[in-house]
Amino acid sequence: MSNKSKYHFKFEDLNVYQKALDFGELVNDIVKGFPNHELYALSSQFRRAADSIALNIAEGYPGSDAQFVKHLNYAIYSSNECVSCSTKAVRRNYISFEQDEENRKRISELTKMMSSLRKKIIERMNT
Repeated sequence: MSNKSKYHFKFEDLNVYQKALDFGELVNDIVKGFPNHELYALSSQFRRAADSIALNIAEGYPGSDAQFVKHLNYAIYSSNECVSCSTKAVRRNYISFEQDEENRKRISELTKMMSSLRKKIIERMNT
């Protein structure tokens, strides 16, 4: 995004949030190549799961530590759902093995970042 808003929210500073936004846009581009009969099926499910990662990070951020941990868990669940969607897409020959590998690489990075953030929050809660 080239234009910078004069209205800024703290969660936008999180690198994991920015990477989650990027992944959602990548998935949106990927599913444009899926067959029309998948429009309300796998295409929609994959897009919603990918978008849910950033949405849950944003939703949980301003709350309590416990709320943020809960939403990070939801975001991780959505990441796992994206793995399944990508696997189905490659099995149905909608994407290449290489594209599935790239998806998995990005999802793995996101999941590690969210798990690390969750661990830091839990440690803070327990001190």
